[in-house]
Amino acid sequence: MSEPADASAAASRVVRIPALTRVEGEAALHLRVHDGTVTEAQLKIYEPPRFFEGFLRGRAHTEPVDITSRICGICPVAYQLSACRAIEDVCGIVVDGRLDALRRLLYCGEWIESQTLHIYLLHAPDFLGCADLVDMAGSHREHVERGLRLKQTGNAVMELLGGRAIHPINVRLGGFHRTPTRAELRPLAERLRRSLDDAWDTVRWVARFDFPEAHCDVDLLALAEPGTYAIQSGVPTVLPADRSLAPYSFPVRSFSDHVTEEQVPHSTALHSRLDGRRHLTGSLARYAVSGHLLSPLAREAAREAGLSDPPLTPGTPQGEVCRNPYRSILVRAVEVLYAVEEALRIIDVYEPPEHPYMNVPAQAGVGHGATEAPRGLLYHRYALDTEGRITDACLVPPTAQNQGAIEEDLRVLVQAALACGTTSDAEVAHLCERAIRNHDPCISCSAHFLDVDIQGDGGSAPRSPRAPSA
Repeated sequence: MSEPADASAAASRVVRIPALTRVEGEAALHLRVHDGTVTEAQLKIYEPPRFFEGFLRGRAHTEPVDITSRICGICPVAYQLSACRAIEDVCGIVVDGRLDALRRLLYCGEWIESQTLHIYLLHAPDFLGCADLVDMAGSHREHVERGLRLKQTGNAVMELLGGRAIHPINVRLGGFHRTPTRAELRPLAERLRRSLDDAWDTVRWVARFDFPEAHCDVDLLALAEPGTYAIQSGVPTVLPADRSLAPYSFPVRSFSDHVTEEQVPHSTALHSRLDGRRHLTGSLARYAVSGHLLSPLAREAAREAGLSDPPLTPGTPQGEVCRNPYRSILVRAVEVLYAVEEALRIIDVYEPPEHPYMNVPAQAGVGHGATEAPRGLLYHRYALDTEGRITDACLVPPTAQNQGAIEEDLRVLVQAALACGTTSDAEVAHLCERAIRNHDPCISCSAHFLDVDIQGDGGSAPRSPRAPSA
């Protein structure tokens, strides 16, 4: 809705969308326009803070794996494995070989179910002129059924490896409570082989969508790992928006030196900056950084979908990369195909590890971990004392990092729409909601950063730099 303009400022206008639809979590949008210029675009995340970082303090070093999985019912594996990597980093343990391959298989299951959910249930209705999934099922039933089959395949991977599809219970520090036999994986492999056709059809289907022209002019941040498309590990790598600047990387332990956070008055989630600039993480960033490391089949699918080839290696002059957020659905579809194929590859060569997990004895220190959640780079940092108790925790999810880029995307979009004669609140609201869904924000994940300060005797306790203003 639009606020009535003041008589002395007839050219001023405020547009509010009180509740966004087809996103995961609760948020609103506030736009201010003056003399035809968009002066303010605020993604207002009003979901109640969930205090997960506070919950973790004082806990044993074995507990974050299970506690953090409750942050998100769509991407619990991302939180579990980022927590594992950070705690294992403190304790000097590197999980590799067959156990690491099983972690990658589990993560593939999450990529399949989560990316498919976004493609079919949340994003595709925008391109088909449908109000929602129910509307889409009436006119595009076969596509909806294909999407549900694909999501069920991802769920099946998570159920077998994780014990259940939502908030898996089989993951632990150093590996798993129990690892599967080859015989248990055989039916899953058959299901994945059938899903390859559905994944291919998904790529071809979304490639036929009509994509508006847009350009997200921010830095891209994703993990990079030699020889493979980064999922459960890697080095943070940046493709600057300024193409005169070379891509660069930094160690995971230096993440907080490059990605800084601040509280803004309009959001219960922190806003992030990468070396002082807005940045975007997620499928577009992953494809730009590591698309050359996709499997030959996935690269073929990307070319068939019309995605340009990314630069061969980070550190070389930047080639043409896809920066159109509307086309992010294409990259997600390619990633689903890749995850199905990668899961099959892991199963085909699988041999059960000798032990289901490595021992991870507690040590004092600080550890860092990062993985690629479907929505982008997820960073965890934990400090342990000599008894293995957590004294500090820092979780930086993708949506919190992407908020600044989303707001700038909205400002540019609305400015262009106004210049083209789009004036009604309904039209502006539709454009903005669609633009926000391009980035697949998981709002619930982002709203858990607030610290609690208790003040006594009328004094003012020092406030953590991660804490919000009152």
